[in-house]
Amino acid sequence: MQTSILKHIINSKKEGKKLLAVLLDPDKVDLNEVKNLIEKIKNHVDFLFVGGSTVSYGDTQELVEQLKVLTSIPIVLFPGDYSQITNTADAILFLSLISSDNPEYLIKQQLKAVPLLQKSNLEIIPTAYILIDGGAETTVQKVSGTKPIAQNNIELVSNTAIAGMYLGKQLVYLEAGSGATEAVSQKIIKKVSKNISIPLIVGGGIRTKKQLTVAYNAGADLIVIGTAFEENNLFFETI
Repeated sequence: MQTSILKHIINSKKEGKKLLAVLLDPDKVDLNEVKNLIEKIKNHVDFLFVGGSTVSYGDTQELVEQLKVLTSIPIVLFPGDYSQITNTADAILFLSLISSDNPEYLIKQQLKAVPLLQKSNLEIIPTAYILIDGGAETTVQKVSGTKPIAQNNIELVSNTAIAGMYLGKQLVYLEAGSGATEAVSQKIIKKVSKNISIPLIVGGGIRTKKQLTVAYNAGADLIVIGTAFEENNLFFETI
């Protein structure tokens, strides 16, 4: 495992190495099946992202603890709220939903997280989180009460990403949402990639090898697969 996950992502970007992560939602993972899931994931991904929009208290910690026993793949928290924080992971994407004007997800959840993070050994990675319209109302949209940016409003997406970079975020995450029917467009990824100097994460709606290749070629540095793996545990073998 890298001593610094952020440093590894930054260095991979510099070297032109593309990264892949799988998102495991504690609400959707059967703890009895974790060992089988790891067998299907290992050797295919660089990171395990753990989190969801709505997760019962304690479920994140239980899942992370099992993952730690079974794999050395770095575990990064991708929390829907502060209650999903657990010190048993390696790092946390400290998200700010900058595509919205809802203070709860711009700063209030972050304030609630501070006492927990101060006591933890987690690597804290400031991340600009931008919700893009994926063609269907997603859970994150419902929970956050925010409206995603339209796919055709490329300039707004790009300017939002640039603003995130100017605010000091270390990563930009373009998210179409879990269960999206449309992935973030090639045009958006290309525009954002050209206008930021920090690594770009893309997730939501990516279900095929072709979509992966298109997103990587457009400028994504790290792609996150969630629903595609939930629906087909052999996904990584097929690509």
